Amino acid sequence: MARPRPDKIALLLADVDGTLVTRDKVLTERAKGAVRNMAAAGVKFAITSGRPPKGMAMLIGPLAISTPIAGFNGGLFVNADMSIIESRTLDPAVAKQTFEAIEQQGLDVWVYSGDDWLIRDPKAPHVDREQHTVQFAPKVVDRFTDEAFAKAVKIVGISDDLPKVEACEKHIQDLLGDTASAARSQPYYLDVTNPQANKGSVVSYLSRTLGIPAGQIATIGDMPNDVLMFKPSGFSIAMGNASDAVKHDADAVTDSYDDEGFAKAVERFILG
Repeated sequence: MARPRPDKIALLLADVDGTLVTRDKVLTERAKGAVRNMAAAGVKFAITSGRPPKGMAMLIGPLAISTPIAGFNGGLFVNADMSIIESRTLDPAVAKQTFEAIEQQGLDVWVYSGDDWLIRDPKAPHVDREQHTVQFAPKVVDRFTDEAFAKAVKIVGISDDLPKVEACEKHIQDLLGDTASAARSQPYYLDVTNPQANKGSVVSYLSRTLGIPAGQIATIGDMPNDVLMFKPSGFSIAMGNASDAVKHDADAVTDSYDDEGFAKAVERFILG
């Protein structure tokens, strides 16, 4: 562990895919029980994801979530009833520049604009998988309009050429600088959002709105964009399926998402 566990943990903030749910997007009974046990111990629970908020709606009831839900990596905060608390869109010019740059790098591109998930090719890689994950269908368009870019909350670059996605991440970060936040949410997804829409800002938001010191917030995740929330939190846990780089940046490591890693982390590191 890089840092010892704080004496008090008042909130656990969890990533969803690769962390809270299994490879097959299943929320296990043991994971549900772990969240119930935290509630009984007075520890709050919150979730954040690159998913749109309505792509996390199926988790709210089983986990009795009452804290703000951070979709699009913090680009959109909603209540448990899906009413909007705060939205952080991309600058329209930056959104269009991002789209063009990702396309030039040879990746497929999706645009999440307002309530819509916009795609051009329904047979492109990972469309079916994403639809299964978020449980709503995309809108197929011939082209992305200025109106779509004006309401863009997240732009995603997609490819099964994983080194290409990693290289595109670096290219977009260098190109856009502090005008956007760009990080991989999966090895095959590059998420680009408002610069204030990243998982580090989710920690700050929850700390401020819930009145919990950041040092009493624990975080758990598996991908490079989760490292952004590791740093400002008081204690961080990497999943066993995370890369060595992500594990290096965490205070503790649990088992993988297919071996009850989330529940084990709660039992060992949060409830002790």
